[in-house]
Amino acid sequence: MRLDDLEDSQHVEDSRGRGLIGGRSIGIGTIAIALVAMYFGVDPNLVLNLAQQGQPAVQTSAPPADSNDPNVKFVSKVLWSTEQVWQTIFTAAGQQYSAPNLEIFGGATQTACGQGQAAMGPFYCPADQKVYIDLSFYQELQQRFKAPGDFAQAYVIAHEVGHHVQNLLGISQKVQQARQQAGSEAAANAYSVKLELQADCYAGVWAHHANQQFRILQDGDIEEALRAATAIGDDTLQKQARGYAVPDSFTHGSAEQRVLWFKTGLQSGSVNDCNTFKKSV
Repeated sequence: MRLDDLEDSQHVEDSRGRGLIGGRSIGIGTIAIALVAMYFGVDPNLVLNLAQQGQPAVQTSAPPADSNDPNVKFVSKVLWSTEQVWQTIFTAAGQQYSAPNLEIFGGATQTACGQGQAAMGPFYCPADQKVYIDLSFYQELQQRFKAPGDFAQAYVIAHEVGHHVQNLLGISQKVQQARQQAGSEAAANAYSVKLELQADCYAGVWAHHANQQFRILQDGDIEEALRAATAIGDDTLQKQARGYAVPDSFTHGSAEQRVLWFKTGLQSGSVNDCNTFKKSV
């Protein structure tokens, strides 16, 4: 991924010096449930504390982060590129884009949606309009999910910013209402899947325009993103965890769906092509 023309975002916070840790390891099913709960404004501790038998988090004292940390610089530049792309798209539509802050944390952190933990992966909290990421996730992406590469890492950030775009457009609020009115857990999960797939499509829209504006793409970059989308598909994760997949329990979409919607946004660059709520795959 080419970063030469990207600047540093002014919306990155590094709270690793005041992180929270605690509790026992938790299963992937619990993590998925907690992540969905957090996105919709429910305190994930209601899920995580049960899984950890109520073991409390404790405050830690970590050394201050290095302001020249290359990982922080990378995140900052990618976030800046999302700001430029979405500002342009919103302006063209006669709307105003308000960029999210991004907090880099270590272990755990307090958010307006409850306590976030590294085990949950990167996430977006609509209550404070912030993206959260523990950079250890990138090691997990490379080692556990076998999806290395800087563009794979950028895709993850762009996906979470996609949730912010949904929040600004009022889409996430409508989905929350629909989930609450759904007649079954499977129906509620289906709405979550459509929301996540749209965020994947928005990540593709970002890649399309960022490459037009800043020539970010290099050979192999798209393949990196597609590998990442495949690796974190619900069916892939469930098969790794228990040997089989249960589609009715999907909350983020299958590997095939995630790849398809990212490619849809990438190819067209149009937000209008990302209406996952009207299309099926």
